Amino acid sequence: MALKGIKVLELAGLAPGSFCGMILADFGASVIRVDKIKGQMFKDCLGNGKRSIALNLKSEKGINIFKKLSDESDVIIDTYRRGVMEKLKIGPKELMATNKRLIYARLTGYGQNGSYADMAGHDINYLGLSGLLSLLGRYNEKPTPPINNLAAGFGGGSLMCALGIILALYERTKSNVGQIVDASMVEGSAYLGSWLFRSQKMGIWENPRGRNMLDTGTHFYETYETKDKYYMCVGAIEPQFYKIFLEKLGLSSNDVPQFDNFEENRRKITEIFKTKTQAEWCTIFDGTDACVTPMLSLKDATLHLHNKQRQTFTITGDDIIPNPAPRLSRTPGISHETDKNLRAGENTVQILTELKFQSNEINDLLSNEIVYQVQHNSKLFKHTTHITSMI
Repeated sequence: MALKGIKVLELAGLAPGSFCGMILADFGASVIRVDKIKGQMFKDCLGNGKRSIALNLKSEKGINIFKKLSDESDVIIDTYRRGVMEKLKIGPKELMATNKRLIYARLTGYGQNGSYADMAGHDINYLGLSGLLSLLGRYNEKPTPPINNLAAGFGGGSLMCALGIILALYERTKSNVGQIVDASMVEGSAYLGSWLFRSQKMGIWENPRGRNMLDTGTHFYETYETKDKYYMCVGAIEPQFYKIFLEKLGLSSNDVPQFDNFEENRRKITEIFKTKTQAEWCTIFDGTDACVTPMLSLKDATLHLHNKQRQTFTITGDDIIPNPAPRLSRTPGISHETDKNLRAGENTVQILTELKFQSNEINDLLSNEIVYQVQHNSKLFKHTTHITSMI
C-alpha cells in the first residue's frame, strides 16, 4: 500500500481529524488515535483501521508516553485549538526538537493565526467566511449550507490536510526534515472553490444566486421529480448534450430554447418528468450523452449497476462503507470496514507493550489512571499473564 510504514498519531477530537486519519489508514499508514482517559467515549465511525490508546495528557507520565509515541511517528494530526498542545509542552516545537523528521499537521477551522484563530465554529461558519456560502441556494431564498462537515470540514479540511501531509512526506524524502502543516478549513474551502472565484468574470455569474446557468437558474441544470416521487438529475449544459436531452424528452429546441424562457421551460419539463417513473427515465437516458442520471438515496446508490460494477461501496451488515478513492493501479487503498466502532483505549496495553513498557509498569499506569484500557478491571492486571493475554 502507498503509505505502508508511515506511522501516524491522531489526537481524537473533531470529525475532520478522524476523516484525515482514516484516509491515511485506508492507504496503508499505521494510525494510532490518542484518546482522553475520561469523557472521550464517543462513537467514532471513522476509526476503522486505527488503534486507540487512552492517555491522561494532564499528567507528566502521560505526556512522556505521548512523547515516546511521537519520537517513533512520522505524522501527528492535531485538531485542538491553538495553544492547547503548547500549554502541555508537547507542541510542534518540543516534539520536532527530538524528532526532526516529524510532520505536525494542525487542522482547525480558522488556522493558527488571525483574529478568529481562537474561536469555535462549524461548516456553516467556515463556508460563510470563505465566501462560498453566498453562492449556495435557490433564487430569492437565503443561502443554504450543505450538510455539516461535508464541504468545509471534510473537503476543505480533511482532504486538504491529508494532501498537505502527503506533500510534506514527499518533501521529506529530499530534505530528511519534517515541517508543520497549517490546515485551515476556511482557507481549504476557499481553495477548493478556486474555479468559482476565478470564473467570476467569465459571464456565467452575472445574475443573483440561483439565477445563473450552473446554480439551478436554468431548466437544463436542475433536479426533476418523477411519477413515483423520486428524482432525476439533469446537467445538459453543452448544446450537443442539450440536443440529446430534448430528443429523449420528445421535444425540440423550438419547444424549449436552451437560453431563453427558463421558468416556462422548467415548468414544461417538470410536467414531462412526472409522466414516467425513475426506472423508466433511466431506461431512456442510460447510455446517452444527455447528462441525465437518477438521484439515489445512500442505500440505492449501493444497488446501482454502475456502482456495483466499480465496487464503489462495501456493505458490512447494515453499514455502507464507501471504498477508498482515488484508485491506484499497484498500491490501492483498502477500506477497513468493521461492524464495530473503535473504542477509546481499545489497544492501550498492546501499544504500551510495543513501547517496551514492562507489565508491572503498565499495571501501575492503569491503576493510577495515567492510561486507560477499555473494559479494564484492576483485578485483571495484578499478574503478568493477564497483561500478556490482552496483547
